Amino acid sequence: MIYWALKYTVGSTVKLIYRPEVTGRENLPENGAALLVGNHPSFSDSVFLSAVMRRKVVYIAKLEYFTGTGLKGRLRRMVIGGMGNIPVDRAGGRKAASTLGTAQDVLEQGGLVCMYPEGTRPPDNRLYRGKTGAARIALATGVPVIPIAMLNTYEIQPPGKLIPKVMKARMAVGTPIDLAPFRDLPPGVASRALTDEIMRRLQALSGQDYVHMYAQAARQQFESGVRPPTCPHGPPGPGSGIATPTGDATVS
Repeated sequence: MIYWALKYTVGSTVKLIYRPEVTGRENLPENGAALLVGNHPSFSDSVFLSAVMRRKVVYIAKLEYFTGTGLKGRLRRMVIGGMGNIPVDRAGGRKAASTLGTAQDVLEQGGLVCMYPEGTRPPDNRLYRGKTGAARIALATGVPVIPIAMLNTYEIQPPGKLIPKVMKARMAVGTPIDLAPFRDLPPGVASRALTDEIMRRLQALSGQDYVHMYAQAARQQFESGVRPPTCPHGPPGPGSGIATPTGDATVS
């Protein structure tokens, strides 16, 4: 299988050169289903995570990786598709829902799925508002949700840089998120609240500044010369002062 061939060739080379350092490795499951949720500062995030994982990880990848043309597009399609990754149409709707259903099937078969709630790589090294797809899958399946923060992959390979900088790659794995507080909430409220909890956990692990808007919208602002402001209180939740899913503002 392409995944294992790449893991034992590319993955071994990555480990030799970048010497990945994982804090909280004991939180990674040795067996059984789990949903890994991470920040996404760099294209290389999935490469480093796969290199340190003992088990196969299925990633949700943007549809464009599966439809590229030319030599580069065909090679990328062969590698990413051959690794068993799942394409997602980021326009949403039924096609995105189909992706979530496929990811749920992988989890129900005891596999590992990794999702990046920000939905795309942010325009800078800050953490942006999460989309609710990962939370919806977690609530539907009840599998452990494990936050994983990439700590310096932005410095290794920021957007637009083709050749990664050689330095030790660092990541931190948090403890599984307790789903019990979200199970009795209405579905829409539950998925939003769980997503915000995921982003709080990722910020605590990564130490990144938080921006309370979606990364795709922020990217458009960057292109027009506007840098969205950092939210000083972090992701929504107790003490943030940001409106909660029920419409109430928390008290700072």
